[in-house]
Amino acid sequence: MKLKVYVETSVFSFLTARKTTNLLAAAWQNITIDWWDTRKGDFELYISELVYEEGLRGDPDAAARRIKEMEGLPYLNITDEAINLAKKLMLSGLLPSKASDDALHLAISTLHKMDFLLTWNCRHLDNAEIKPKIRLLLNELGYAMPEICTPQELSGE
Repeated sequence: MKLKVYVETSVFSFLTARKTTNLLAAAWQNITIDWWDTRKGDFELYISELVYEEGLRGDPDAAARRIKEMEGLPYLNITDEAINLAKKLMLSGLLPSKASDDALHLAISTLHKMDFLLTWNCRHLDNAEIKPKIRLLLNELGYAMPEICTPQELSGE
């Protein structure tokens, strides 16, 4: 049985972005493209309406490229329970007020029992200082947090 991966919007952004001269962004783009080409078939990939909506934001051409890569991926429902869990995450103070969508991504992936939440959001989601605190909170609430990681961390190497 394949492990389940919730693919957060930042992965699609790096997957489809135009080439850049920013060294870090270029590395993340290359890692993401390589992961998508070589590893995505090893997992069951999922998105949500939130990923789709975020993918539509910004430049219309870039949005179209993001949405094209999302085609055919199953959607996880955004339930009332997910909204309430996201609110609890926000009320905990572990995430800043501008990270409400990030809290919802985490809540959706947690409630749907994803094995991984794949992201390039290292400020709020794949943050080594914040993750253990969020994991503890979710455990106290009776939930198991998916492993939050980047495509590089899920490379299998």
